[in-house]
Amino acid sequence: MSLNIQPLADRVLIEPVEAETKTASGIIIPDNAKEKPQKGKVVAVGKGTKDEPMTVKKGDMVLYGKYSGTELKLEGKDYLMMRESDILAIV
Repeated sequence: MSLNIQPLADRVLIEPVEAETKTASGIIIPDNAKEKPQKGKVVAVGKGTKDEPMTVKKGDMVLYGKYSGTELKLEGKDYLMMRESDILAIV
C-alpha cells in the first residue's frame, strides 16, 4: 500500500519505529515509561530547495530529535513530517 502524499521542498515524511517494550536484560517497560521514538523509516521525500538538494531518500532509516516534526495520522498509521535539517543521521 502506498501513500498518496508528496512532501514539499525540504520536508520528509517519516514512519517512526515502535519503542522498545523490553530492555536488553529482559525487563518489561510499562507504557507510561516508554521513551518517544527517535528512529524511523523515510516514507516520502520532497524535491529539496534550489540551494539545498535532498540527501535522504525513500527507505532510509534515520535518527531525529525527540521533539522534532509534526505528528500526522494517515490511513490509520502515525507519521512525522519534518524538515531535512531536523534529521540528525542516516543509520
